[in-house]
Amino acid sequence: MNHSETIQSIFQMKSIAVVGMSPKPERPSHYVAMYMKEKGYDIIPVNPGHKKIAGMTCYPSLLEIPYKIDVVDVFRRPEHVLPIAELAVEICAKALWLQDTIINVEAAEIAEKAGLLVVMNDCMLRRHRQIKN
Repeated sequence: MNHSETIQSIFQMKSIAVVGMSPKPERPSHYVAMYMKEKGYDIIPVNPGHKKIAGMTCYPSLLEIPYKIDVVDVFRRPEHVLPIAELAVEICAKALWLQDTIINVEAAEIAEKAGLLVVMNDCMLRRHRQIKN
């Protein structure tokens, strides 16, 4: 977990479902997703409170997304991560990324046991800048 090889493998993937994406540009869940979109990734917002975020169709849950997702990027409090990890496994995602301060060992273990690559308590934007720039 959080090995540079794991992170580099995740950055080779293309579709990222951003669970908890905010419509507010000042929120990390918004600007991290928009940064990744600018870098060529397909961003899929997941937030049950919105139909669209930043002009993109927003889905109420991972199960509602009608196509394959590579990475599930989570911006939710740690106590909400376990069901998200279980859904990531159910939809056959390839990776689970838990952003800064999001630590849920049980969720990470479930994802890893199912074969997903896992990053926990790390920022996708920061790591992408370190590796790709």
